[in-house]
Amino acid sequence: MNDQRIWENIINGDVEALRILHEKYYHQLWLWSSKYIKNDTLAEELVSDCFIKLWNCRQNIVIEKSLKSYLYMMLRNQMVSQSRKSKHEIVTESNQFPDLPDDITINNYDFYAELYSAINKIPEQRRKILELAAFESLTYKEIAEQLNISVNTVKTQMGRAYQFLKEELDPHNFLILHLFVKKKN
Repeated sequence: MNDQRIWENIINGDVEALRILHEKYYHQLWLWSSKYIKNDTLAEELVSDCFIKLWNCRQNIVIEKSLKSYLYMMLRNQMVSQSRKSKHEIVTESNQFPDLPDDITINNYDFYAELYSAINKIPEQRRKILELAAFESLTYKEIAEQLNISVNTVKTQMGRAYQFLKEELDPHNFLILHLFVKKKN
């Protein structure tokens, strides 16, 4: 369901549409806010508050650009309000709040949020192997030694992780991840 349709359903009181929107954008909003907020729990609360406010004020909100951009604007405003309450919770450079992200930045957060969500669905041992390969740049041999398993087990688990991610991720995003990891092994 596209954002326009989701928004129309939310305006009409469809709680399921709000859940879909939350599921679609929660992780990327949290990733963006957590860059500036020291407290992960507070970042989660601010993002959740955006969805609550969106629901409570849905009849009075006019979205001119896009629903996604509107959510980022709401979150930035939440961060500004929070900083007024507690100066120590939000980290900013030279006391300025982050600019609203542009479409390219938002798309990067889309990618990371989708990847984060998909990786968290992978079984723990397989996820650990994938993370060591992708994020710590270890070779299959180094992973096998660190986890005290065979290189063939690492290869098998990586193959299964790739297959799962290929099914879960947008094809373009999977290709980016695959090329990133392949260069290292």
